[in-house]
Amino acid sequence: MARLAERRTLITGGAAGIGAAIARVFCQEGAAVLLVDRDADALARTAAALREQHPRARIESMAADVADEEAAPGAAALARRAWGGLDVLVCNAAMRNYSPLSEARPEEWRAMVDVNLVGTANYCRAALPALRESGKGSLVIVSSCYAVTGRAGMGIYDATKAGLLAMTRTLAFEEAPHGVRVNAVCPGSTLTEFHVGRARARGKAVEQLKGERSDTSLLGRWAAPEEIAWPVLWLASDEASFMTGTHVLVDGGLSAM
Repeated sequence: MARLAERRTLITGGAAGIGAAIARVFCQEGAAVLLVDRDADALARTAAALREQHPRARIESMAADVADEEAAPGAAALARRAWGGLDVLVCNAAMRNYSPLSEARPEEWRAMVDVNLVGTANYCRAALPALRESGKGSLVIVSSCYAVTGRAGMGIYDATKAGLLAMTRTLAFEEAPHGVRVNAVCPGSTLTEFHVGRARARGKAVEQLKGERSDTSLLGRWAAPEEIAWPVLWLASDEASFMTGTHVLVDGGLSAM
């Protein structure tokens, strides 16, 4: 099955983690993929790996910080030059912050909002003309399960992720007349290179890390990045043609605990 055959897609934060997993799944399902990420080295490695795994896939990449408002129109223009337009936008790029809200400084808030909210808005604004032209445009925003449930220690991040759900609902209202569906995915704890790297920097073994999420899901484990990518694929595809303005919790049951 090629569930995204001939679909032209743009994925922000596509160099690693969930973004790279989305790219792999999209390529498997026939999509043309444009990856945007500020980590140029990781971006090059991921693009090379995709080309090796999928020799017939149409793959483009662009090194850019999602907070750079000038880069978003450049990415949309690259898609037009390469493929004539866009059918799917996945807004996945994000940054994290671990300051308690009682101590978080205004500059920390501004940095998070610039990436997680304004950066997402920039790519939506740049891509929407092409998504409207597509006739089957689909916009998928990667939020977080912590947009709908509480925890301590990542309040700025969680607030911006909650804001993305509001953005999803509003965009769904605004874009329905133009034939563009807008949905969000809310991942739970997902074992990516980022978490592995942080653990190793603290001298923690990966196996020890894997056992630390037994209390953050009913399934008692981390998600693999592909387990988040598959729901993104579904929302992007025609199989979700009656889905818009909603979010899908992919959290192993955390929100039910």
